Amino acid sequence: MIINNFSPILFSTGPLEIRWYSLLFAFGIVIDYLLTRWLFKRRGWRVEDFDTAAIFLFLGMVIGARLGEVFFYHFDYYMSAPLEIFKVWKGGLASHGAAIGLLISYISFWAWKRRADARAGVKKELRFEFSKYADILVIGMPIVAGFVRVGNFFNSEILGRASDLPWAVVFAKNGETFARHPSQIYEALLAWGVFVVLFLLWRKREKLLKALGPLGVSKLSRKMTLQPYFFLFLFVALYFSSRFFVEFFKEFTGQEAVNAGWLGLTMGQWLSVAPVIIAVVWFGWKGLANFKKA
Repeated sequence: MIINNFSPILFSTGPLEIRWYSLLFAFGIVIDYLLTRWLFKRRGWRVEDFDTAAIFLFLGMVIGARLGEVFFYHFDYYMSAPLEIFKVWKGGLASHGAAIGLLISYISFWAWKRRADARAGVKKELRFEFSKYADILVIGMPIVAGFVRVGNFFNSEILGRASDLPWAVVFAKNGETFARHPSQIYEALLAWGVFVVLFLLWRKREKLLKALGPLGVSKLSRKMTLQPYFFLFLFVALYFSSRFFVEFFKEFTGQEAVNAGWLGLTMGQWLSVAPVIIAVVWFGWKGLANFKKA
């Protein structure tokens, strides 16, 4: 049994506080940024495009995560005190909302690039394609998700259910004397595992593309890893499947704590079902199309 008596504050001086959560969140974003920038350079793409996309994605992630917390988990509370929505320093971000925000922000970036190409006189068929950066941008996203969950562990929040396992944790800062699953750590490890799978497959794909050359790619275009959106949907399938699984170890929150969740599932599990189904349908559709071509 482990005692979590960590202070959420790393250090403070006067009114300034540096919290573990903020530091880990920022650390994950920096690693994701540096990694993706490096991947852009290896592909020979404009890093200026990535820097612009990163601004869109960061804003979409934060705004989406906050609104996800509002609408998915504590709607009644925030509707009774709407000004609390803007007090992000009090905490309250939802990863499913972040995912929606990231999608919307990338769509906005794509539309912005298309308009820029149109103003520059680029022919319509040569303008920026939605699929161009969709795969590469998801490679490092699980890194951020993992560090956020470690931050939740330091904050003694998003708690697991009661457990008597040897690695169960007592969150003493919450005044508790019984142990819980360290679900935050479970989720962090799963997220980082998703990153490892994506990164290794990306490296393998890049080696294949380099070996084949531009003429050889068309001959092996039916290979799944060469399909546009392969990494996007693989990320969706792996990440949200892991979210669904780890939710079995999480405590119910918000309104679901009153009725133990619809059909015994948490809000996080219900929000994970649709993305997984969409990803499975995409892989099935592509797999069937490739089978017919074979």
